[in-house]
This record gives sequence, structure tokens and C-alpha cells, in this order.
Amino acid sequence: MCRVVDLRQAVLAKNDVAAQVLRTELTARGTTVVNLLSSPGSGKTALLERELLLARERGVAVAALTADLATENDAVRLARSGVPVKQVLTDGLCHLEAAMLGRHLDGWLPEDTRLLFVENVGNLVCPAGYDLGESLRVVLASVTEGEDKPLKYPTAFGLAQLVVVTKTDIARAVEFDEAAFRANVEQVNPGVEIVLTSARAGDGLGVLLDRALAAGSGAGTHTPVMARQQHGHSHEHDHDHDHEHERDHDHGHDEGGHDHEHEHPHVHTVAQTR
Repeated sequence: MCRVVDLRQAVLAKNDVAAQVLRTELTARGTTVVNLLSSPGSGKTALLERELLLARERGVAVAALTADLATENDAVRLARSGVPVKQVLTDGLCHLEAAMLGRHLDGWLPEDTRLLFVENVGNLVCPAGYDLGESLRVVLASVTEGEDKPLKYPTAFGLAQLVVVTKTDIARAVEFDEAAFRANVEQVNPGVEIVLTSARAGDGLGVLLDRALAAGSGAGTHTPVMARQQHGHSHEHDHDHDHEHERDHDHGHDEGGHDHEHEHPHVHTVAQTR
């Protein structure tokens, strides 16, 4: 077990270095990365499609990269916005990593891109510990998922710089307890902003875009307590994941020292163009 933990920490430390290099490179060219995390079915793609359309209407140069275990469905949906979209198929890998993201951006991301939205694999466990070189980390949760979600996934919610609640148009029907949800978020991430949205009704539309643009312009972003506790800056993520991550992802940390950058043929890309 100690060797597994040590190997995981080494892998994540390597990822942190790659993430900082990627962040520096993208910032120098004026590109801000927004990392979107959520469970499957949270409504992340629906909201992102609306935000991309709004960005295009405002004349903001924006692009999106979406990662899934299989299918290109999300990329097809997002491409309807008319912005550059790229699909990464991970064939079972439960998260993106900084080096992987950098490889997929190379030669694809337009030079004038001001915002890059990364729709991470639908999972609140594996992606939570991996910095992708983002300037803004957003965790989304739908009203159907339960008010205790932040307590069940403290790393994902604890490292968020913005929390977005989706599908609020059905909040009353599913008896969503907003006060309880807010209290649970506050318990793991004091002071983080919570935004209520409905892609269907248009509630809260544009807030995510505004926050992303603000982060890119140098406006201060929320620094989670969990991040401050780890090496003293906001892009150092949790190297001691909860046991859920250990159970879910030990396949990538065997005694043979599997290369966690995952340079293997099971990652495919499909570019969706304007």
C-alpha cells in the first residue's frame, strides 16, 4: 500500500509540473483554460453549449475540448455552437492529465483562442486530483444528484473555484434543498461562489462565461482552503485522494510502474470544425 501511495504522489507531482508548464504557455498566448468537472448526466454539456453560443455572440474567441470514455456525442452537440471543438476518446481512462491535454492542443487550438473550456470525463473521483493547467476550476452538480454530493466528494468540491448547480428548472419537482446544499459546500470549501443555472430556462446563463473571462483578465479567483493547505498555492491539488480514488484508479498504479501519461493507442481524437 505504501508503494502505491508513493507512486501516486510521484505521478501527481509530475502532472503538477506539466500543468504549470502548460498554464504558463497558454497564458503567454492569452488563452485561459476552464476545467469543468461533474458526474455523468449533470447537464454539463447542455450548459456549455449555451455558454459557447453566448461567447460567439459576444465575439469572444472560444474553443472546447471534451473527453469521454466512448462516443463522440458531446462533441457533435458542442460543435453546433460553431466554435472549434475537439473530442478525446479515452477508451476507459477516467480522467484527463496535463501532458495528455497539451498533446491534443498542439496543432489544433487556434492561436487567437481567448477561452478554452475543457469538459472533463464525467466523474467526480479520478479527475479531482489532476491539474490541467486551468485558471478556473468549476464543479457542476444537478439538483437531481442530492444535497450531500459535496460531502461525498470532498476533493472535487473542496478544490473548486466555482460551483455551478444545474437543472434548477426542476428543483421544486425533485425537492432540492438549496440551503442544505449550500451548507454542505461551505463545509468543504468555505467562501466558494455557488451559481444556480438552468440551460433549458436560461437562468444563470452567462455567469460561467463572465467568471471565465474575469479569471483570464487577472481578476482574483477563489482560493480553496484545501488548496492553501497543500504547498501554499491554488494549483496544487490533493495528492492524498480519498479512498474512492484509490479503489477506482489503482489500475493505473501497478507495481510495474505503469506510465501514467497514458501514451497508448486507446486515446483517440476527433476534431469537429466550424
